[in-house]
Amino acid sequence: MFLFCIVFYILKIKGTKIIPDFIQIRDEKMTLRAYFRVSQIERGLEKNNLKQYTEELTKIIEKLPFGKIHKYIPKNG
Repeated sequence: MFLFCIVFYILKIKGTKIIPDFIQIRDEKMTLRAYFRVSQIERGLEKNNLKQYTEELTKIIEKLPFGKIHKYIPKNG
């Protein structure tokens, strides 16, 4: 029997005048899984096959301060 646990690290990065604010979602090995604008959370999650986590991730992203990393373990993961 194997125990499978999904872990994501969410990074919220402040943009500049030219580059918009964006989100990076990385897996437990810090491999980039998703990269999208803060203003397009739902679209970014759907495009990166993370749609089932939209509700939880949206709440986390909205509260997460810029420059911080949040470890996220899905409730159903």
